[in-house]
Amino acid sequence: MKISRELKTGVIVILGIALFIWGFSYIKGESLFEKPRMFYAEYDNVQGLLTSGSVTINGLKVGKIEAITFHPKKTGRLVVKFSLENDFQFSENSIAQIYSPDFISGKSIKIVPSYQGANAVSGDTLTAKVETDILGSIGDQLVPLQEKITSFITNADATFKKLADLLDEDSKTNLKQSFAKLNSTLSSFNGASQSMNRLLAKNGKIDSVLTNAKVASVNLAQMTDSLASANLAGTIHKLEGTLKNFNAILEDVEQGKGSMGKLLKDDGLYKNLEGATKEMEELLREMKLNPKRFVHFSLFGKKPKPYKKGEEPTEQK
Repeated sequence: MKISRELKTGVIVILGIALFIWGFSYIKGESLFEKPRMFYAEYDNVQGLLTSGSVTINGLKVGKIEAITFHPKKTGRLVVKFSLENDFQFSENSIAQIYSPDFISGKSIKIVPSYQGANAVSGDTLTAKVETDILGSIGDQLVPLQEKITSFITNADATFKKLADLLDEDSKTNLKQSFAKLNSTLSSFNGASQSMNRLLAKNGKIDSVLTNAKVASVNLAQMTDSLASANLAGTIHKLEGTLKNFNAILEDVEQGKGSMGKLLKDDGLYKNLEGATKEMEELLREMKLNPKRFVHFSLFGKKPKPYKKGEEPTEQK
């Protein structure tokens, strides 16, 4: 059987087209024989995500973005359809998160796999999440800082305006005069300090005073050493014992113990002493008035007359 030239040409063209389609699919990372799994995720904002963007799991590219469309029933919601050519299994509770791999490339989707629950199958809708990139995080932090800086500048401007209103011509003149007087005061203080330096350089009395102070400090140190070496603690201890004994004696006297205590506290002893004193006075008075009653002297041995009470004494000439 003879094959015509036209048939050969047709077969070659078909094979070329099939080879071109296979090569193009291979370059794009698609397989002609294995059907990829399709998944969906719903976002309020896709952050500039483009079709044909990559889908990764743990940093490995496993698929691409197939389409981005508006949700037919939810107003403003965006549905992202992406395919996975890898047979890696994860649960339906996994997260499809939009993120920026670096500063140059665009947005991508990474699957944050979860292994709790049933395995995800083609056609499932995964939980959507958007990761804040570095620039977005910096922008979020700069917004309140910008507001604070703006408020500070506004308050500072108002303060300077009020200060300008307060500083009229008279106030400015007074302020200038104050600065001039302050400058004069500082100059006077500088001259006084120079004079003091010259005085310290020329006068030797200050050195003498400092020397005497040093000698006095040395003597004081020696005196303190002598006091430290003396048995000051023992002396104080003995003095405390003496004071304690003296306090005990005073306490006994106060309570009427001992001779001194009885003398101070016993009224009977006082009355006896008082009575004895009175009797002594009467005895002395009686001896003075009637000495013959107590003393008798006779040259010839004559017996004295008995004393009669009430007899007046006779004066001897």
